[in-house]
Formats: sequence, C-alpha cells, structure tokens
Amino acid sequence: MNIPSNLKYTKDHEWVKVDGDTVTVGITDFAQSELGDIVYVEVETLDETLEADEVFGTVEAVKTVSDLFLPVSGEIVAFNEALEDEPEKVNTDPYGEGWMIKIKVSDPNDINELMSDTDYKTLIGV
Repeated sequence: MNIPSNLKYTKDHEWVKVDGDTVTVGITDFAQSELGDIVYVEVETLDETLEADEVFGTVEAVKTVSDLFLPVSGEIVAFNEALEDEPEKVNTDPYGEGWMIKIKVSDPNDINELMSDTDYKTLIGV
C-alpha cells in the first residue's frame, strides 16, 4: 500500500498535495484498490467555489459509484482532462497522472485539519 509521507489525507480517502495556495487532489491508493477498475471520473464543479466536505464529483468503478468530497474550501481551478479518456490512470498512478482536481484554497487553516500519512495509515489499519 503506497501512502506518500509528503501528502495530506482525508477520512474519505482523498490525498492533498499542497503547493502554495493551490492544492492538487486525488484518491488514495487504498481507495482505488477498494473501488476496483475505474471506468469514469466526473467533475462538473470546475470554476465553482465549494466548502470543505461538499461533493465535487464522482468516480465510477465497474461495480459502484462513489462521491468525491472536497478536502478544503476553495475554487476548483483545474480538472485532469486526461481522465476523460483514460480513467484507469487513477488505478495505475493515483498520486501522479491519476490526480483529479486543483483547488485555489480559500482558508489555509483547512489544510491543518487534514491527516498526516501516519494518521491515515492508522485509519486504514496499515
């Protein structure tokens, strides 16, 4: 199970990479392995400003559809359009080419509420 130490995590199995006032978000290796083969990623909230914990999209696997929850409040400024043609990148490279969105953070304190890699490992029992 790959859980990089340089990222932050949520109880909903999203990862967050902080780069100044912008963060990149995707789902964790644990989440993609639990979902199975991902066939579709939908994000219809591009250019919208949402609060933390609001649904920003969905990820569809062969047997299930799961909501994606915003880890921090802010404006969704980018969507990984490569996932429209190759949603399987979430399975093969969840922390790299499988990223989902970028958010311009509205409250930097939200980042402090996220879990460390150690806390996330405890959550999933690794």
